Amino acid sequence: MPRMNSVIERWVKTLRVELLDRMLIWNQTHLRYALREYERCYNEHGTHRSLAAAAPLRVRPQPLEPDQIERFRVDRQDRLGGVIHEYRCAA
Repeated sequence: MPRMNSVIERWVKTLRVELLDRMLIWNQTHLRYALREYERCYNEHGTHRSLAAAAPLRVRPQPLEPDQIERFRVDRQDRLGGVIHEYRCAA
Protein backbone atom coordinates (compact mmCIF):
# COMPACT_ATOMS: atom_id res chain seq x y z
CA MET A 1 0.00 0.00 0.00
CA PRO A 2 2.05 2.97 -1.20
CA ARG A 3 -0.28 5.58 0.27
CA MET A 4 -0.19 4.03 3.74
CA ASN A 5 3.51 4.76 4.06
CA SER A 6 2.88 8.50 3.72
CA VAL A 7 0.10 8.40 6.34
CA ILE A 8 2.28 6.56 8.84
CA GLU A 9 5.27 8.79 8.12
CA ARG A 10 3.17 11.87 8.85
CA TRP A 11 1.81 10.34 12.08
CA VAL A 12 5.31 9.39 13.27
CA LYS A 13 6.66 12.86 12.49
CA THR A 14 3.77 14.53 14.33
CA LEU A 15 4.22 12.21 17.30
CA ARG A 16 7.94 12.85 17.43
CA VAL A 17 7.74 16.65 17.11
CA GLU A 18 4.82 17.15 19.50
CA LEU A 19 5.65 14.53 22.14
CA LEU A 20 8.83 12.50 21.98
CA ASP A 21 11.22 15.42 21.32
CA ARG A 22 9.83 17.16 24.42
CA MET A 23 9.88 14.28 26.91
CA LEU A 24 12.44 12.04 28.50
CA ILE A 25 11.01 8.52 28.39
CA TRP A 26 12.10 6.39 31.34
CA ASN A 27 11.01 2.90 30.33
CA GLN A 28 8.55 0.92 28.22
CA THR A 29 5.69 1.44 30.67
CA HIS A 30 6.20 5.19 30.63
CA LEU A 31 6.38 5.17 26.80
CA ARG A 32 3.10 3.26 26.53
CA TYR A 33 1.41 5.65 28.97
CA ALA A 34 2.67 8.68 27.02
CA LEU A 35 1.53 7.21 23.71
CA ARG A 36 -1.95 6.40 25.09
CA GLU A 37 -2.36 9.91 26.48
CA TYR A 38 -1.13 11.51 23.25
CA GLU A 39 -3.41 9.33 21.11
CA ARG A 40 -6.41 10.20 23.28
CA CYS A 41 -5.61 13.89 23.11
CA TYR A 42 -4.97 13.73 19.34
CA ASN A 43 -8.25 11.95 18.56
CA GLU A 44 -10.61 13.48 21.13
CA HIS A 45 -9.35 17.00 21.60
CA GLY A 46 -6.75 18.15 19.10
CA THR A 47 -7.92 20.26 16.17
CA HIS A 48 -7.19 19.17 12.62
CA ARG A 49 -7.05 21.47 9.62
CA SER A 50 -8.57 18.89 7.30
CA LEU A 51 -11.63 18.61 9.59
CA ALA A 52 -12.32 22.37 9.84
CA ALA A 53 -10.77 22.63 13.32
CA ALA A 54 -12.64 19.62 14.68
CA ALA A 55 -11.18 16.58 16.41
CA PRO A 56 -11.67 13.22 14.64
CA LEU A 57 -13.86 11.71 17.37
CA ARG A 58 -15.91 14.83 18.19
CA VAL A 59 -18.50 16.89 16.36
CA ARG A 60 -17.48 20.03 14.51
CA PRO A 61 -17.58 23.17 16.67
CA GLN A 62 -20.41 25.62 16.05
CA PRO A 63 -19.66 29.34 15.54
CA LEU A 64 -20.24 31.51 18.60
CA GLU A 65 -22.87 34.23 18.74
CA PRO A 66 -21.73 37.74 19.78
CA ASP A 67 -23.42 37.49 23.22
CA GLN A 68 -21.63 34.15 23.84
CA ILE A 69 -18.23 35.74 23.20
CA GLU A 70 -18.75 38.27 26.01
CA ARG A 71 -19.30 35.44 28.53
CA PHE A 72 -16.59 33.18 27.12
CA ARG A 73 -14.22 31.54 29.66
CA VAL A 74 -11.58 28.92 28.96
CA ASP A 75 -10.22 26.29 31.34
CA ARG A 76 -6.85 24.62 30.75
CA GLN A 77 -6.01 21.05 31.74
CA ASP A 78 -2.41 19.84 31.55
CA ARG A 79 -1.62 16.34 30.31
CA LEU A 80 1.66 14.46 30.57
CA GLY A 81 3.15 16.87 33.07
CA GLY A 82 2.39 19.95 31.01
CA VAL A 83 3.66 18.71 27.64
CA ILE A 84 0.10 18.72 26.28
CA HIS A 85 -2.46 21.37 27.20
CA GLU A 86 -6.18 20.87 26.68
CA TYR A 87 -8.44 23.90 26.54
CA ARG A 88 -12.21 23.72 27.03
CA CYS A 89 -15.01 26.22 27.33
CA ALA A 90 -15.96 26.77 30.96
CA ALA A 91 -19.65 26.81 31.82
